[in-house]
Amino acid sequence: MKVVVLSGGVGGARFLRGLVDVVDPADVTVIGNVGDDVEVLGLHVSPDLDSILYALTGLADEERGWGRADETWHALGTVEALGGESWFRLGDRDLGLHLVRSRALAEGASLSAITRRLASALGLEIDLVPATDDRLRTHLVTPAGRFAFQEWFVARGHRDEVDAVEYDGAESALPAPRVLDALGGADAIVIAPSNPFVSIGPILAVREIRDALAARNVPAVAVSPLIGGRAVKGPADRMLARLAGGTTPHQVTQCYKGLIDALVVDEADAADAEGLSVQAIVTRTLMTDAAARRRLAEAALEVAGTPA
Repeated sequence: MKVVVLSGGVGGARFLRGLVDVVDPADVTVIGNVGDDVEVLGLHVSPDLDSILYALTGLADEERGWGRADETWHALGTVEALGGESWFRLGDRDLGLHLVRSRALAEGASLSAITRRLASALGLEIDLVPATDDRLRTHLVTPAGRFAFQEWFVARGHRDEVDAVEYDGAESALPAPRVLDALGGADAIVIAPSNPFVSIGPILAVREIRDALAARNVPAVAVSPLIGGRAVKGPADRMLARLAGGTTPHQVTQCYKGLIDALVVDEADAADAEGLSVQAIVTRTLMTDAAARRRLAEAALEVAGTPA
């Protein structure tokens, strides 16, 4: 079974770890969010792509939940001592990847080409592809002003309520190579348990990707990022409440209207899933360990294995 997954960073990466225990990694293509990408200290950082890369190659910091394990911070300490930009935490090991990526981009390589090169060097078995090679950046419109995603999320601790989400560059962005071929050749399409607005939204803002998903002839299933109407981590629940009018499976489904055939929801949300416009699959969705991650992946694939 060839599976294509649309994914953000941390939550999506956890789901993918379960998926590759169920499906041959060589049959998995991940279309990753680049709306979070940011330039820090002259370096191009792709946080969601890197979270997936680190998680699936055993390099992720499990305790911290982001970045690399066994990290040190000497370079950042020097940056701070010299009065440089230090709000975005870049560890020494992590810096090495960003240096290689930034040099390759400066020499004319595409983001998808350098992502493939980095993935190969680190032994990643899945095909990790950025949604687009073009510049696409997520901005949040808040009562305090309009902020680039990382400024809002990291520097401001996502404390500002969000009135609108904008995807700068989406109107002209084209899918990266292999994206449309992967979607066209998939047996199943899965939207990972990522924030619908800031993790999946930028991917779907690329018109040809959204159109390909809308025209699919295979099942598509989304995994809700909520448990009991609350996000496990991050602002997804607050954003759904403010932008979609609630935090039930109905609001999650509306974020993917016309793009999915089923929604996987947690047992705590079972009662609120009645009457969904798509099939509801109820299971335990909290990914506490390898067995829980595998169980969630199996639930998603069970849905995806049925006729669309």
